[in-house]
Amino acid sequence: MMFRLSFAAATICAALSLNPVSAAEFEKNIMTGGPQGTYIQIGRDVATLGKTCGLTLNVKESAGSLENFVGVRNSKNTQFGIVQSDVLEYLKTFEADDPEVQQAVRGVRIMFPLYNEEIHVLARADIKDMEGLAGKKVAVGVKDSGTFLTSSLILDILQVKTGERVPLNPDAALPKLLSGEIDAFFYVAGAPAALFKNNPIDGTKFHLVPITEAPLLATYTQSRIDGGTYAFQKEPVDLIAVKAVMMTYDYDIKRNAYQRESCKAVSEFSNLILNNLDTLQETGHPKWKDVDLTALPPGWQVGVCVKAGMALDYKPACKAPEAATQQPDGNEEYLNLLKQRLKKK
Repeated sequence: MMFRLSFAAATICAALSLNPVSAAEFEKNIMTGGPQGTYIQIGRDVATLGKTCGLTLNVKESAGSLENFVGVRNSKNTQFGIVQSDVLEYLKTFEADDPEVQQAVRGVRIMFPLYNEEIHVLARADIKDMEGLAGKKVAVGVKDSGTFLTSSLILDILQVKTGERVPLNPDAALPKLLSGEIDAFFYVAGAPAALFKNNPIDGTKFHLVPITEAPLLATYTQSRIDGGTYAFQKEPVDLIAVKAVMMTYDYDIKRNAYQRESCKAVSEFSNLILNNLDTLQETGHPKWKDVDLTALPPGWQVGVCVKAGMALDYKPACKAPEAATQQPDGNEEYLNLLKQRLKKK
């Protein structure tokens, strides 16, 4: 794989350089993605669910899947992260022969498999297929993002030699495509992606490129975006998708207070998501309707703290929201005291 050595080394070294967390500053965080992506909306839905139980979950923006994986493994007070399954497959592929990858994945566990994310390639209208990206200037996502890994894998599998692979995230790539500075960009996100729904795109000049090449089906799933999902895309487009997975860590409750509290947080949120999936499907991002909790990625284990929260007799320690206590008005108290005094005269 052409990008493997520098990509893996930089990511894993970053993971191993992070410091352990301390119990004194305990908090709960979920690492998601960019401000217009699906991950951050899913994270906000989980945080909103937590509030019903008196639990605070901070939703953190990130570069994407690889940063999220590393965050769950090593970042301070980060119990949850959303990761693409091809990132997990990539890590498993090299785990046996690479001590650094072995160290990076140690202790990271599945929380829940989620939904399929569509692989969008928005391009000029004259680029009809993936081969049409040859020689073109293509934004492939920033390093540590799932989009970067996925786009790199796809281009390498198809042996498409672009003119330039530009390291831009999708938010930055869209205006450069519209202005003609690049020819196309990759974006891995659950449809409908807010980036494409919330920005004006001329459907006569730009379109989603079909991705139907057979070599990709060994790693990715066939999918389709229906016509009208985005205002600029009137016709349906066949493409591929990758599974999004919520990851956590296998905390040891016997080790220290931080590990106990983190395990408790994982158990409580596992219980809340499992028991309120119908609520998430009704009120959350549309992708909750596509969640398949049975679709575990091969080679990865579910965390012990997750399974503890799934037990039939598990009761989350929910706290009722604190009612706002109104402080008595100082003058009102004075008048009441005055009335009492005057009655005695």
